[in-house]
Amino acid sequence: MICIHLGSATAKNLIEIAGAQTTVCLRIALAGLLAMLIWRPSLRIDPRAVPGIVALGAAIAGMNLCFYAAIEHIPLGMAVTIEFLGPLCVALLTSWRPSNLILAATAGVGVLLLTDSAGTASWTGIGFALLSGLGWAGYIVFGKAVARHTATNDALALALGLGTLVTVPVLLTRAEDLPLDPWFLIGAVAVAVLTSLVPHAIELNALRRMEVSTFGVMMSMGPAVAALAGLLLLGETLRPVQWLGIAAVVGASAGATLLADRHTPAAPETPGEHQPIRPTPSEAVPVP
Repeated sequence: MICIHLGSATAKNLIEIAGAQTTVCLRIALAGLLAMLIWRPSLRIDPRAVPGIVALGAAIAGMNLCFYAAIEHIPLGMAVTIEFLGPLCVALLTSWRPSNLILAATAGVGVLLLTDSAGTASWTGIGFALLSGLGWAGYIVFGKAVARHTATNDALALALGLGTLVTVPVLLTRAEDLPLDPWFLIGAVAVAVLTSLVPHAIELNALRRMEVSTFGVMMSMGPAVAALAGLLLLGETLRPVQWLGIAAVVGASAGATLLADRHTPAAPETPGEHQPIRPTPSEAVPVP
């Protein structure tokens, strides 16, 4: 999560140079190429996983396209907060445990407090953030389904590879928007690694071992981390009531972690689960 929002803060600077669509297409294309090179996925996959992989790739691409369009109009912390409504709905709709509903409600209150300044925000940005939340919800659901039938790294690499096939033609039509500055390209690679390869690999492995509802509530830390990243890296300040919202979502996430440790039994090993994640270059050397 920290990687995602550090990468998003970096991406916001790239958006000012090349625009949201060009930046996100470059990120998706680079992430797909790196994933295919690093993990070299097997094409011999369970046929039952194919629709899920396609849906996962579409969810990742849609989530990112809409999110980057959102942060072009509204602050990073607000965009992530509104986007979080997607996984929050997943947590509410899939949870039958009273404790999860209470935690999801607590996180929801935090979201409302964090969006206290939405009245002065761009409704275009809010709309894109809501669509990104829909993609995030799909990412959680499809990621859980794919994890049951295939090795996690293979599924992720193929899903990101599909995203590359979709975005490369778009990049070709926007070639004039791409700066030839090597620092811009280094930043784009860093964004691809921080916001795609590392977090998606970790999240999909986590989805193999916990309930979808618990995962959704734990991801409620996203708005808090994003707000802090926006403050420290982009100078985006928040009012006291919004910091209270941060406390609410962090508390809900901590509660979900404690309850998951207490109540969730160890999941049985599934096909492909014994295959460890091959470390990416950024995982070999500790990153923030």
